[in-house]
Amino acid sequence: MHTLVLNAGYEPLAVVTFKRALALVMNEKARVLQIDTGHPVWATSGVWDRPSVILLTRYVRIPRGRMVPVSRRGVLRRDEHRCAYCGKSASTIDHVLPRSRGGRDTWENLVACCLRCNNTKSDRTPAEMGWQLRFTPYVPREGGWQLRSTERVLPEWGEFLEPAA
Repeated sequence: MHTLVLNAGYEPLAVVTFKRALALVMNEKARVLQIDTGHPVWATSGVWDRPSVILLTRYVRIPRGRMVPVSRRGVLRRDEHRCAYCGKSASTIDHVLPRSRGGRDTWENLVACCLRCNNTKSDRTPAEMGWQLRFTPYVPREGGWQLRSTERVLPEWGEFLEPAA
């Protein structure tokens, strides 16, 4: 069970264990905004609801320009595990401009790819293959991407992770 931590300005900051969240609440460093009703925490000193979302009482400065690090897991998540070439289920990643030709490990050069397309493409560019990308690779910037320690975002966090309009 995990808890979404919001900064005092309501921007997503991190995902922590419910134990850490309870400690922050009990030490009055955060307050509970949303609880997980189905799983109370039992202790010798009492029973508490597990927090699903907490809000810090003091603002924590976040360095500007905090980039989301490139990772295989991140690329697959960004592309929703769909091949950028054929649209089938993807389990690997591919360099649009191959590394053998100077392609780098960047968000804009990596895409999710099925094993078949990855092997067929080899060290060629999509243009050489006569292929087109189904979308333009991008650096993720939405609120959920800035969260540390999470791969899966819980549905009840949705309203807190919506990008500000």
